[in-house]
Amino acid sequence: MTVSVARKIAFEVLRRVEAEGAYASDLLHAELSAEVRAEDAGLATELVMGVLRWQRLLDLLLELALKKPVARLDLPVALALRMGLYQLRFLERVPARAAVNESVELVKRARKASAATLVNAVLRRAAGEAAIFAEGFLPADIAGAERLGTVHSHPTWMVERWLERFGEERTMGLLQADNRAPRLSCALHDLPRRDEIFESLRGAGLRIEAGKILQSAFAVSGGSLTRTAAFREGAISIQDEASQVVPLLLGVRAGERVLDMCAAPGGKTPTLLRAAGNGGLVVAADRHAHRLLAMREQLKRLRLLSVRLVELDAAGRLPFGVFFDRILVDAPCSGTGTLGRHPEIRWRLRPQQLAEFHSLQSALMKSALERLAPGGRLVYSTCSLEAEENERVVEEVLRNVRGVRRVDVGEITEALKGKLVAGMDARGLFDSSGYFRTLPGLQDADGFFAATLEMEPKN
Repeated sequence: MTVSVARKIAFEVLRRVEAEGAYASDLLHAELSAEVRAEDAGLATELVMGVLRWQRLLDLLLELALKKPVARLDLPVALALRMGLYQLRFLERVPARAAVNESVELVKRARKASAATLVNAVLRRAAGEAAIFAEGFLPADIAGAERLGTVHSHPTWMVERWLERFGEERTMGLLQADNRAPRLSCALHDLPRRDEIFESLRGAGLRIEAGKILQSAFAVSGGSLTRTAAFREGAISIQDEASQVVPLLLGVRAGERVLDMCAAPGGKTPTLLRAAGNGGLVVAADRHAHRLLAMREQLKRLRLLSVRLVELDAAGRLPFGVFFDRILVDAPCSGTGTLGRHPEIRWRLRPQQLAEFHSLQSALMKSALERLAPGGRLVYSTCSLEAEENERVVEEVLRNVRGVRRVDVGEITEALKGKLVAGMDARGLFDSSGYFRTLPGLQDADGFFAATLEMEPKN
């Protein structure tokens, strides 16, 4: 029996995610070339993301059948079992026979033929139990965060934090949102051509939904966006809607000097370039040369060539002889606001890493503020839900750096006027403390945090 193209791709991507620490979205983007049929690309993506999202629950169910931890299996065997069980439990349109037989073939292809009988037996039994709710397999004494973490396939420590911070109802919304495929949100770069661009996308077989926050945002489904003429010509980009809002909070004006301090992969830089115009100066920095090269290619696609790309470690003193009117610090972070898009993060992240991120983020803020002009504004943002990386970084800065203040929400929302969808109240994007914040489960967007600071002008 042969193995389908989709399952071969999914198996190899999952192997590299586990063995090499790679990110599934990057690997899928590389693997799903134009030669791969749309239905194969869809199934491969579903298998990879589904297995990663539900890994904890899948492993629990497998261990009940195996009588030993999945971690003790050879990796190819563990992956074949996870893929097979995911299909049996979550993909109603996949025949059980195909899920079982192709999983057996995968271990054979991986030169683990000795495990074929085991995989066959475990998955055949699982096929007969697929209709039983997962909760029915849990121990009677499991409760609280442990139960939620198991049923919704998140680390217990993460669920405990969210319960304490957000309460049960909002935490449930987060857990459920993380286990759904997120909307494929996009940015429209030429609003007057909206109807023309949308018509061309529909002609390519895509379905379009309007943005929930920004007039220039939209979501697509049902096809390959990157193969369309609109994408190739730079009329649109793929970008989460909350991410699109962040650079707007800076309120960049024509002719200003702007620093995008942690710029790669470059999704926010185009907004800054367009706002600063030909008379402005936009510097985009990152510590990794290969990421800057990839960013340059994206900016070429968008026909934005006036940016200055600089390789540097922004946690140290910045090598610039000028001060900047606007600085964006889109800081490296844990990414807990993007677990629906990057499910592998939930299994890699450790609680102690939050303190490490905090130290880095504080250092970035310190070096950025040293180059912020009097009267200039800085936006600090993350795609994290954790206080250590968000408000506690801002609070530390305000305690330790003189002459810096937080900008009032009313002043920030001025920069959003005319950009939000009809009926959207800009203040609804800010929490009770005045921070920009989105949460999966509340908005159809990733979880983002942003604070806007201003350097006091000289007397």
